[in-house]
Amino acid sequence: MRDQDAHPGPAEHRLSTKEAAELLGVKPETVYAYVSRGQLSSRRVPGGRGSTFDAKEVETLARRNRRESGGSPGSGGELSVRTRITFIDRDRYYFRGVDATELAARHSYEEIAEWLWTGQLHPGVTFTAPDSSVQAARRAVDALPEHTSPTDRLRVAAIAAAAADPLRFDLSEEAVLGTARTLIPTLVAALPPVARDRRRDDGPLAHRLWTRLSGRKPDEASLRALDTALGLLVDHDLAASTLAVRVAASARAHAYAAVSAGLGVLEGPLHGAASGLAHKLLLDVLDRGDAAPVIAEELRAGRRVPGLGHRLYPGEDPRARALFALLEEIPRAEPALLAARDIVATTARHAPLHANVDLALAVLTASSGMPSTAGETVFAVARTAGWIAHALEEYGERPLRMRPSGLYVGPKPPQPLPQPTPDQ
Repeated sequence: MRDQDAHPGPAEHRLSTKEAAELLGVKPETVYAYVSRGQLSSRRVPGGRGSTFDAKEVETLARRNRRESGGSPGSGGELSVRTRITFIDRDRYYFRGVDATELAARHSYEEIAEWLWTGQLHPGVTFTAPDSSVQAARRAVDALPEHTSPTDRLRVAAIAAAAADPLRFDLSEEAVLGTARTLIPTLVAALPPVARDRRRDDGPLAHRLWTRLSGRKPDEASLRALDTALGLLVDHDLAASTLAVRVAASARAHAYAAVSAGLGVLEGPLHGAASGLAHKLLLDVLDRGDAAPVIAEELRAGRRVPGLGHRLYPGEDPRARALFALLEEIPRAEPALLAARDIVATTARHAPLHANVDLALAVLTASSGMPSTAGETVFAVARTAGWIAHALEEYGERPLRMRPSGLYVGPKPPQPLPQPTPDQ
């Protein structure tokens, strides 16, 4: 493995090992394997132990890998699942062939969800939940420790709602749609309200969700931003949580269980919880008044800067672009917006990464007086509708088709029986 000694040109962008691995969709060790094979060149970080890589060279290799595998960006050709729900192409994404950002700009979250499930648009539709489902979910959630994360609360609420539904094992389309229309409002109603004197369980879902996230009285622009965020996040192709939902549905788990599987995966820091990291970063920049020292500390600690870059978008995340445009109409969001722009501009000196939806969510939550976990809650509630859409698709496929074969790389059998380990 040889590091190149030439100095970078003035227009050359360098990526860290982690950033190169993320763009290629591989482990950091594989990046160095590419170097050893002569497929990538690297350069040592002056005074450090890490290496940097030319961004254009990495992007060229990523495109070549995708062509050779026949997969889409980020898929690596490892798994291909037929779907009619979401299509991602360059810097745009589509729900059933319709531009998703335009759909979210013109329709409410419930309208988008209903259309995603049925292909029919019902203006003004709202989701309501029966008292039995809400009470069962609230009792279960109220019994949890105070420090319980939002995703844990939602998962417990989903399980409690399932236990209260004797028809949950009916996987017919009509029954699953009925579950979807009651489960989502149940999840929101089960979350403890921030301001108990303003508990709201009617009207659009975004209005009800706001009281669970912020103690501030919302203005119309803020409610519109939250509702649009929900619509933008409804689905995003086969993200890790969505794949888990389809695996559960392939085994014919009922809709509540499939959603629970998605919530379990969502809690990872590289998925739904990523917005919380961006929220904390944003608050740190606001507190210091300058992104430079904050970004320096992140990079020095070997962490990637949250809220930047997306393996499916070479440019700006279209969800972030749409949400930022709405946030510009909210005066109190201006400081957070300026801090977000400072983060992007400062990091651009290190790597050509654009803002993603996690940073946009962080601006929304930080400027609305919401906790750092609020973005994760918005993400989970929004994505539940997409999970239901994928579960419905999977119920129409051959059962247990999501069963890959393992490639065994362990000791060659037969091996002798293990011997007891002596006590130390």
